[in-house]
Amino acid sequence: MTQTLYREDAYQREAQGQVLGFTDEGGVIVTPSLFYPTGGGQPGDSGWLEWDGKRLAIATAVKGEDGLSVLVPAEPEALPPKGAFVTQVLDWERRHKHMRIHTALHLLSVVIPLPVTGGQIGAGKGRLDFLMPEPPQDKEALNAALNALIEEDFEVTEQWITEAQLDASPDLVKTMSVQPPRGAGQIRLVRIGSAARQVDLQPCGGTHVARTGEIGRIQIGKIENKGKQNRRVNISLV
Repeated sequence: MTQTLYREDAYQREAQGQVLGFTDEGGVIVTPSLFYPTGGGQPGDSGWLEWDGKRLAIATAVKGEDGLSVLVPAEPEALPPKGAFVTQVLDWERRHKHMRIHTALHLLSVVIPLPVTGGQIGAGKGRLDFLMPEPPQDKEALNAALNALIEEDFEVTEQWITEAQLDASPDLVKTMSVQPPRGAGQIRLVRIGSAARQVDLQPCGGTHVARTGEIGRIQIGKIENKGKQNRRVNISLV
């Protein structure tokens, strides 16, 4: 079984797993990993574990060793024993909102083609920080362009390249603050659109919707001044 189910199928809502052990802080390590661990501006998944008629609420997931997710209990309750087989269940509504916002932020980086200095994903809202000395003059035009891309219902797919291929194409990396994880030899690229009509292509390890139409309508909100050269652009689901 694969260790990272969230990467193989972002739409999988529950899965069987086995408890490998625990961290000193009380986190539960389950394989294969259904819960996305906090990273790249995307929060860790929440949900619960079920076993032997018992249930443990999970507040979030963080990255552990060997790429496994460490599940953080919401309350100090009894944990499943090591070796136990459990059912992992996501808070699907929250995960799906993360997927919609994350994909929308990729499109925001298309309608604002400037270097990205930071970002954050939430359940229903998110933001990107851009190297943008002056604020945009027409926010409504940006909003219309963003929603037009969403409505075209482009397919969202992935492919893998080597680290050497990424080094040969540094323009693929839009984020100045977060670099793609290295060490595994391969980098995951997320493509919006097709090879014939590519809208966006960039390294990303997060979860996304399968088609942009699934995002729904987005509203560009407040544009904040975050320094002499930076502007923060906020978006939310309508």
